[in-house]
Amino acid sequence: MIGFLFSTCIGKVSNIVVQFLSLVRLPIQVQGILFRKINREIQYLLLKRTPEKEGFWQPVTGGLEEGETRVEALEREVREETGIKNFVGIIENVDYFEYSDAHFIKGYDFIKEYVFGVEVHPNERIVIDGKEHSQFRWCSLQEALQLLKWDENKKALSRLNEILSSQN
Repeated sequence: MIGFLFSTCIGKVSNIVVQFLSLVRLPIQVQGILFRKINREIQYLLLKRTPEKEGFWQPVTGGLEEGETRVEALEREVREETGIKNFVGIIENVDYFEYSDAHFIKGYDFIKEYVFGVEVHPNERIVIDGKEHSQFRWCSLQEALQLLKWDENKKALSRLNEILSSQN
């Protein structure tokens, strides 16, 4: 009986530890700038955060989870935030920056953010998670640059646009 109780307690503690570790955020973010090509025009997808999350426009962003590669985190975040599962292609190493946010992750002085370009099919259906975003919009480069709040996001978008322009 004591052995059974001991193993049951150990099992419950083990489950609690696993749940806690899954909530621990790493100081690494991925940003996916989704784009589509329609008749040689490039459009960029922006998502508007809910009012509770400050209501600003941004690309897909999210944290790396323990055991994930950056590309795996990108694919998961795109799927969670837009419902998109299939990509035409991914452009790695678009940009990289670091920023400080004392309230983001305790114990870390700065967050590393890796930026990817993600091409999607022109007729891809977007399904946003209403808990995180309230709207989405396909934009021209100029419109996206006007809507984006953070200078780092604007720089990354401009860098992706340069990469795409050089490919044509």
